[in-house]
Amino acid sequence: QVQLVESGGGLVQAGGSLRLSCAASGLKFSSYGMGWFRQAPGKEREFVAAVSRSGSSTYYADSVKGRFTISRDNAKNTVYLQMNNLKPDDTAVYYCAATGMIISVKHQNYNSWGQGTQVTVSS
Repeated sequence: QVQLVESGGGLVQAGGSLRLSCAASGLKFSSYGMGWFRQAPGKEREFVAAVSRSGSSTYYADSVKGRFTISRDNAKNTVYLQMNNLKPDDTAVYYCAATGMIISVKHQNYNSWGQGTQVTVSS
């Protein structure tokens, strides 16, 4: 069974930083593109960042570009999301997900999801 477990969420002040991790098991990690999505209360799930199978390509939502960095360590079966200069609008539950595609920004292309980790940014 594929399992994705997020960690690293918490409460941070605006302008602060946080690093999310997603540990994967039950799959050949290097064969999957990985992505981060988030969902705030009352809002639709939105794409945040994605990284290709090898880690050579990345893509970011405009709202986080320049502030967030996605990376992966295939030897550790882990994908990361470094979040800098956090804003209150970044408050959401963050989910990592795996896709059989090399890389994708569409949640419909992701078949495996973690349970999420809460990120709260205070002003």
